Parts: sequence; structure tokens; C-alpha cells
Amino acid sequence: MHDLKGWVYEKLGDLPILFIDSDRSKRYPKRSEFQDQGIAFLNAESISSGRFDRTKVNHIPYEKYEEIKKGRVENGDVVLTMRGNGVGDAALIFGEGILGLINAQMLILRPNDETINSKFLYYGFISPQFKCELSNFVSGSAQPQLTMTHLRHVPFRVPPLAEQKAIAHILGSLDDKIELNRQMNETLEAMAQAMFKSWFVDFDPVIDNALAAGNAIPDEFIERAEQRKGIEKKDNSDTQGLFPDAFEFTEEMGWIPKGWEVKPLDEVANYLNGLALQKYRPENIDDDYLPVVKIAQLREGLANHDEKASINIKPEYIIDNGDVIFSWSGSLLVDVWCGGKAALNQHLFKVTSEEYPKWFYLNYTKYHLAEFQRIATDKAVTMGHIKRGHLKEALCVIPENRVDDNIFAVFEDILNKQISSKIESQNIAKLRDTLLPKLMSGELRIADAEALVDEAV
Repeated sequence: MHDLKGWVYEKLGDLPILFIDSDRSKRYPKRSEFQDQGIAFLNAESISSGRFDRTKVNHIPYEKYEEIKKGRVENGDVVLTMRGNGVGDAALIFGEGILGLINAQMLILRPNDETINSKFLYYGFISPQFKCELSNFVSGSAQPQLTMTHLRHVPFRVPPLAEQKAIAHILGSLDDKIELNRQMNETLEAMAQAMFKSWFVDFDPVIDNALAAGNAIPDEFIERAEQRKGIEKKDNSDTQGLFPDAFEFTEEMGWIPKGWEVKPLDEVANYLNGLALQKYRPENIDDDYLPVVKIAQLREGLANHDEKASINIKPEYIIDNGDVIFSWSGSLLVDVWCGGKAALNQHLFKVTSEEYPKWFYLNYTKYHLAEFQRIATDKAVTMGHIKRGHLKEALCVIPENRVDDNIFAVFEDILNKQISSKIESQNIAKLRDTLLPKLMSGELRIADAEALVDEAV
């Protein structure tokens, strides 16, 4: 450990930090006042991996926000969960002019930026050392909670401001790269979904070819054909050449491109359900193991090693980077796993195919996901799910030309870029998590950490 000159080890309550509670008066928003859009009303469930999951943030009208003066967030605030299973989870608020409120489970910490850097404070809060210290002050088992009084007594290590900023910059640059990759993957995903829908659902190239050839357009595609007439076409004869210029009627799906065939989803790909892995634990505590992947891990994209499985399970139940995983129960979602080698738990399908490329069965599974989610939601059970019969009912249209033709390689390219980006982000996250405790304790020099980051990003 290098010289820690200027570092202090103080209770949080003795540092220049404002502790701001939520408004708990009669003005507190009621669930009936929530709406799809408006001012963010932050809750503990919306914190995920140090950031807010916007899909889980509630919203209130601006008029309601104006009534409430306490618990308003500002740029640079650190928000901490004080109650529930996520007690101690922290997130950083960033963005000029942001408007939002915290709910009763949360607390705002607003540091004096002349002494405490807010991003450094955030990284301190998510460090293993602080979480360990914090656990000593949490009470309650059924409903864990942390009081503001107790929080003020939690010790916190603080270096001089210049070092705080340097540490925050190092860790922030890694998170920035992860966020950049996430945004890039979102863009790539939007491109892939739009192109897949155009080619395999709306059949735009077939409509264009039929219009050019003067062939009849089925009634169900007339409106789409009128839209296509008004679109300026680029010279993409190679693409158009792979598509027919007419439609034919099928009993299963109505009108489809001439020469193409209809297949159910479970004939396009194999959907292998995972194991009840509580029956396949390592025999001894020191044995090698595989981390267990359940729905929560699929959603996070990361195996947290909380549960372990024997390495001797059948190979088909082992997943690795690039495998397509489909959660068919509870929270239905489809994703490409990039969290390393792991064991697949029940309620998750490993999706593979010997006949069709990965991009094809992945995109068709995603296309049918909304209907699968509707089916699961309609089930009057605790955990909604689909059955294998629903895979049989989900139909796909198969081109006459092979889908692994070079022109379709654009889908493969997009998917490969997404996988590479995800794996890179996983590696960067591992580096961040390695550097975090060492920087927050002063064990690692700034210059040494900077060199490691420069090499990674």
C-alpha cells in the first residue's frame, strides 16, 4: 500500500454530505396517481447494477411533483436504498436539469463538491469494503432496513479531492465504455429487428418485386404496397434477387412469398429445458463448480456464483458465451448469454438448431415473444409460463433460398458484433470490480490503475 497522506477515515455523518429524506406527508404519491410518463418517482426496484432501470421507474404528473418539496433529486446526487432486499444499493444521478423524486424506501446523499466528489462517493458506496461496513448497521430479517441515524455512523475512507476525482475518472471511464457498448448494442438490435420484420414479416422485398413485375398484390398487403410505392429504392438487386416476385396462399398463414414454406418454431430450433440444479450440487465445498443461471442471472447477463452446480452435469445443460437462452416462465425474455460457462437451471430453454443459423431462430423467437408474454400473463397462476404447444403454434416462414446465403450474412455480422461487445463489457466490468476495492482502500496507485485501464479500453 502506498502512502495514504491526506486520507481520512470518518463517519459519514461527520463528512460534508446532506442527508435528504423523502416526503412522507399526506402529499406522498399514491399508486393511483402513477402514469406512463411524467416526472420520475424513483423506487428501490428500479436500481440495477448501480443505474436506474427506466422500465421500472414510476412516473407522476408535474403538478404532483410541484406539491412535493422534499426528496427531489439533483445532478450529482447519490441515491441509497434504505429498506427491503436491496438495502444498501446505490445509484448516481446524472444529467443537468433532471427532475425526479425518491420514494419512502430511499435516501439522497448530496455531497459538498468542494470537498467530496459525488462520483467517488458513489463508487465508495458500491465497494465491497463499504458494503461490509454497512451490513453491521442493517437491522431486520424479514424486512431489512437501515436508519438515517445508523447510516451517519458508518465509517468511510476519503482521500484528498484530487485523488477522489482521479479514482472516479478511472472507474468512470470503464463504466462509460460499458455504457457505450450497451448503447451500440441497442442500436444494432433495433437495426436487426427492423430488417428482420421488413424481410420476414412484412415481406417488403417481395412486395417491391411484385410491384416491379406487375404481379397481383394480396389484399392484406395492399396498404403496405402503397407505402412501398412512395419509398425511394436503392440499387440492391443482390438482395431483391433472393426474394420472389409473387405470393401464394397457405392454410397455415395465409399469403406468404411464393416458394417459401411454413414451419412451427419448434421445428426451426430445439428448445432444451434446463435442470432442477438443486439436485446437482458439487459433492464437496472445495470441488470445482459451474455457476447456476436462473431467470435473474439471465436478466443481469451475469452469473453471480451464489448457487453452484456440479461440473459433471450433461454437456448439453452447460451454456457459454453466444448461446441463445429463452426464459419461458415468470419473466419471459430472450437473450444471447455472454456471462461465461455456466449451468442452465429449469424454466430456461437453451435454443439451438442444426439446420438454421443462430440469427434466424433468435430473431423468430424474439418476434413471437410478445405473444408468449401475453399467454403467460393471461394464465391465472402465480408464475405465468408457456407450454411446448405454444412453440408449435408459433409459425415461421422459411425462404426458398437457404437463409445462410451470403446476403443474409448482415444478420450474422450484427449478432457477432453484439456478442463481441457484450463479452468486452463483461471483461471491462471484471477489471472495474478488481480495481474498485484496491483504489478505494489506497492499495493501488493511481498511475498503475490508469495503465491497466488504458490497456483495456
